[in-house]
Amino acid sequence: MPDTRFRKIISALWLLFAGGFVFFLLYVFAVSINFLNLFGDLPDLKTLENPKSELASEVYSEDGQLLGKYFRENRSPVTYEQLPKSLVDALIATEDIRFEEHSGIDFKGTLAVPYYKLTGKQDRGSSTLTQQLARNLFRTRDDLNNGLLSDVPGLRMLIIKTKEWIMSVKLERSYTKKEILLMYLNTVDFGSNAYGIKVAAKTFFNKAPEQLTLEEGATLVGVLKGPSFYSPVTRAERSKDRRNTVLGQMLKYDFIDEPTFQTASVKPIKLDFNVENQNKGLAPYFRTEIGKSLAQWCRDNGYDLYSDGLKIYTTIDSRMQQHAEAALEQHMKVMQKEFFQQWKGRNPWVNDNGKEIKGFLMERMKTTARYRSLVEQYGSNEDSIKYHLNHKIPMRIFSWKGERDTIMSPMDSLRYYKHYLQAGFMAMDPLTGRVKAWVGGTNYKYFKYDHVKQGARQPGSVFKPFVYAAAIEQGYSPCYEVVDAPVTIITGDGKPYTPKNSDGKYSGRRYTLREALAFSVNTITTYLMKKLGPEVVVSTAKRLGITTPLDPVPALGLGSSDVTLYDMVGAYGTFVNKGVWNQPQYLLRIEDKNGTVLHEFVPKTIEALSEEVAYLMVHMLQGSADVRGGTAYYGLRHRYGLKNEIGAKTGTTSNYSDAWFMGITPDLAAGVWVGGEDRSIHFRSAAYGQGNKLAMPIYALFMKKVYADKSLNVSKAPFPKPAEPLSTSINCGYSAPVPTVSDSVKQEQTLTLPQTVEEETF
Repeated sequence: MPDTRFRKIISALWLLFAGGFVFFLLYVFAVSINFLNLFGDLPDLKTLENPKSELASEVYSEDGQLLGKYFRENRSPVTYEQLPKSLVDALIATEDIRFEEHSGIDFKGTLAVPYYKLTGKQDRGSSTLTQQLARNLFRTRDDLNNGLLSDVPGLRMLIIKTKEWIMSVKLERSYTKKEILLMYLNTVDFGSNAYGIKVAAKTFFNKAPEQLTLEEGATLVGVLKGPSFYSPVTRAERSKDRRNTVLGQMLKYDFIDEPTFQTASVKPIKLDFNVENQNKGLAPYFRTEIGKSLAQWCRDNGYDLYSDGLKIYTTIDSRMQQHAEAALEQHMKVMQKEFFQQWKGRNPWVNDNGKEIKGFLMERMKTTARYRSLVEQYGSNEDSIKYHLNHKIPMRIFSWKGERDTIMSPMDSLRYYKHYLQAGFMAMDPLTGRVKAWVGGTNYKYFKYDHVKQGARQPGSVFKPFVYAAAIEQGYSPCYEVVDAPVTIITGDGKPYTPKNSDGKYSGRRYTLREALAFSVNTITTYLMKKLGPEVVVSTAKRLGITTPLDPVPALGLGSSDVTLYDMVGAYGTFVNKGVWNQPQYLLRIEDKNGTVLHEFVPKTIEALSEEVAYLMVHMLQGSADVRGGTAYYGLRHRYGLKNEIGAKTGTTSNYSDAWFMGITPDLAAGVWVGGEDRSIHFRSAAYGQGNKLAMPIYALFMKKVYADKSLNVSKAPFPKPAEPLSTSINCGYSAPVPTVSDSVKQEQTLTLPQTVEEETF
């Protein structure tokens, strides 16, 4: 009788086991096919074989240097060969010691979990590396695809685990062990917005993965258990303990010996921590500006700039970019110090009479996101808004001596930053149109506005070459002489327009057109404007690539209409390029993550001028640097010692609000703009506010650095001459006699308009 009862119990247990096993198989099958939509979908075979994780798109210079990235999750892949063996060993020893033995599910490890949890001996969870990969790739913890049972208490985690088991088995069937390890290390989150081992090694240790030492690799593997909890940045001691646990696992499974363990475990964690973001790296203004074009291209072609791992190749030369950024910083540090000194004890926002503009700061504050946020929060309660605008809080601020922590109110902060001068610089190859350097401002982290292409300002006298180019096209010669005397043009509304020279005087001397451009004589430019008409000058400037609206008024010739530095550099490059305008090009090609070329960019070109007119303009522009007394002569030739052939033009607008310099050589066309963020913010005197003082040194410093960099091989050769003989003489000399000018001409009064511009004294 007892035997019968025992056999029944055994039979019942076997039936229970068999029934449970069958039920389990049916359950797994139901999950795999999403039976009656109870469990949510699983990735199909195609998705499993081509899993997609977010990859940062990378921007490269023409010389192959990584400039920066676009990402939501900063992740860049590596190859298996780039993984150090010690890193792989650390990962397997800590996370999945039977990785090479199982087929996606470690049943031994899973069944042992209760024992290890109770005894505290287990150092890893039950999930294999393959299961963790499935979790990372397919977001199993975030999305159950809306199965009907997904929200039933107690079932959610079981369904998640089942899905991970199924996908792990499928991954193991589709990929080799090395491929699974590589995918895991390329996708896993290490914290601090570092996804994948390549970015993690760069972020925490400023190294490539293959350069990681044993203890550095162990540190990163240790972080995986909890990126925030074991962060070596914020939890150094805890991270070290975890690193040593990883080293202990490596010792336990014979990946390292005892002496190696002892040596590595006592070493401190030495970080070289640097989180990548758009504020850092070379050419941040450039990267932001081209991001607009790239985003549009991606929208048109079905790509995601921030997750598809595109490779974007640009025209920037990383060496020239470094020289440009260094030149701008070197000069702006000096000029900012002088600017602070000139306005010490006073606010620099003034009207044309030099009086401080009342209410200036508050008006500017009203344009900020902070002010709009306060209005949304407090509505018409001006007292609350005023309180928060003037309430001092801790903040980090920019200075040319480095960032510093201080306590300021938002109004204090705005006042502080409005005292800073801004600048823009661009250089391009005039023969191809390829942009080689682009510095949109003084510090991207604190001043986001790009002064190369985003911003447009009055160009002052750097616009004059368009007038002279139009005149040369109409048959004027560089040797054509014009008297420096007042010229009056009746404007469209019947008012007389009689601009004056910078010193308010008229020499009565005859200037050749080349001299007039070299000395930047306003009256002679006005004379040509009167002869040609503003519409002709507008047409010439548009052919040369100026895209901003140009008002066809007499003051246009002196630079009254706003232009961008981007357009101006492209236009000046036309003179060097035999009259062919190249649209400044900054993108070369876009490749997908596998290196397949998706798009190649072809620059737009226009035959804007004849070869002879272009060469004559190059000759004219050389006068500023070669003729004694030319606006660029002293600075380029003597102060900075540039002796090669250079075409140049300086520009300064009313009240020294804008300082410009344009320079051309056979290899490079470049331009500089310097000024306040607002036009009312500027130097108080010509000693510092003119183009040849405020802007030209940046160009000169850049060129000196470029010529000194032998890896660039930038030529100092003279400008090439046209193949055909010139139809006009350019050997006109500079000793024209002083004409007799009647007293009535000498005494003619001038009319100063708000849009007139001034030029440098010399």
